[in-house]
Amino acid sequence: MNNLFPTYLLKRHPIAVEAHFDFVLVLTYAFPKELLEPLLSPGLELDTYGDLAFVALAVVQTRRMRPKGSPDFLGQDYLLIGYRIFVRYKTLEGRHLRGLQILRSDTDKGSMEAVGNLLTHYHFHSAAMKYAYGEQKLTLSSRASDGKSELIVTVGLDANDEYLPENSPFSSVREALKFAGPMPFTFDYERETNSIVRVEGVRQNWQPKPVSVDVGKATFFNQVPYSSANPILCSAFFLQNIPYYWKPGIVETLPPEGTQ
Repeated sequence: MNNLFPTYLLKRHPIAVEAHFDFVLVLTYAFPKELLEPLLSPGLELDTYGDLAFVALAVVQTRRMRPKGSPDFLGQDYLLIGYRIFVRYKTLEGRHLRGLQILRSDTDKGSMEAVGNLLTHYHFHSAAMKYAYGEQKLTLSSRASDGKSELIVTVGLDANDEYLPENSPFSSVREALKFAGPMPFTFDYERETNSIVRVEGVRQNWQPKPVSVDVGKATFFNQVPYSSANPILCSAFFLQNIPYYWKPGIVETLPPEGTQ
């Protein structure tokens, strides 16, 4: 069966998907660029700020996720946590795109894990998640079933508009917003065809607000290679009430190694 229809062809994000985001929390962590560079897929390069490169940790509460254009009642609600590297990609047409390379995704539903891993390269894992969301505070905890990521965070939603974490390398919120995912594009590598699969997200009402965070645990970064450095929390942004959809994936075969 696989010879007649290779299963990797399904993982190209073949259909447009829409959802409503109740809220998005994005934490950006800085690492030495030398640490993240070996993790890059072919065709991608790090998006850097001086000698630093960045990983986004994004928490998204989605509502009514479904194929674009289908009725609301077909939609499902999911809480998602994603880990992504900020990268750049030059298309075959010469466009320079900024986006994210997928490292891992956690979800609170087994159905998302199954369907997501069938149709995308997002590397979903199921997790026990819970959160409480009020006017001034968000608390969230997640523990993945494979034991490789646990997140405990308390978010102060009443920070001022210029707030940045104490050790942030950015001098202003305006600078920090350049490295605040989710980005419009995500990328992953299709080894079978030496291709990049890119997915573009289209969003509305995108108004990030700085927030303060107390991160009790983020054990994804306890693994190699992240554990060989002290991750620096650069920024934390919060958004709410966002219509969003993902376009079908685009596949580009990379030039042979050593050619332009």
